[in-house]
Amino acid sequence: MSPVALVLAGSRPGGDPFAASLGVTHKALIEIGGTPMLARVVAALRDAGCPRILVSCAEGPVAQCARALGAEVIAPATGPSGSVLAALDLVGTPLLVTTADHALLRPAWVRELVEGAPAECDVAIMLAERTRVEAALPGSRRTWLRFADGHWSGCNLFLLRTGQARAAVREWTRVEADRKRPWRIVARLGPGLLVGYVLGRLSLREGLAQLGRRVGVGIALVPASDGLAAVDVDKAQDLADVKRVLGLA
Repeated sequence: MSPVALVLAGSRPGGDPFAASLGVTHKALIEIGGTPMLARVVAALRDAGCPRILVSCAEGPVAQCARALGAEVIAPATGPSGSVLAALDLVGTPLLVTTADHALLRPAWVRELVEGAPAECDVAIMLAERTRVEAALPGSRRTWLRFADGHWSGCNLFLLRTGQARAAVREWTRVEADRKRPWRIVARLGPGLLVGYVLGRLSLREGLAQLGRRVGVGIALVPASDGLAAVDVDKAQDLADVKRVLGLA
């Protein structure tokens, strides 16, 4: 069964300077080939078979766009994790979570995550290994999580399979500020694992498994077969890269 999908499209406090530089109020409304990024994301989720699509955003232009696309609007909470918890309260699990700036999102990636999630896991996370990202988009600059089994970049694709996933989202609330400093997250698991990480001996799978055990949740890695799954639009170079990939440069 295909999961309900949640698109995180909340605004930063004070607005987004990148979006403002392009003459729009929010990144979700940045147009690529005449189509807002939010519309591209919603279309991909619909084509992947998601029966219901929620968009977490404040009332305003993004909400108007979401409703015009046939999506349901839910009010954002404090931070991305708070918005995910609000969606869980509304629709339960399974819940697929992605972001409005995932302009290259493809139905195949959604299906790959859903079908690749082990039956025993509560949460599945898609990440792309560096060699795949660089093969798909040479020169792409991403934030890399460096582990023994490779350097990984997040794909903004999460599957919350069971009600137990709520505990993982609550933990996400605590680690959001450290999302680009993985050593701080690993340090929460104890000195032994931190030493293993620093020495390059800790694999990403081990780290996720240990984090899951710490909070009582089964967390699984689903490696992306396509490195483009790690490309979102945070800055002008990302936008240029996406346009090039789509043949719109």
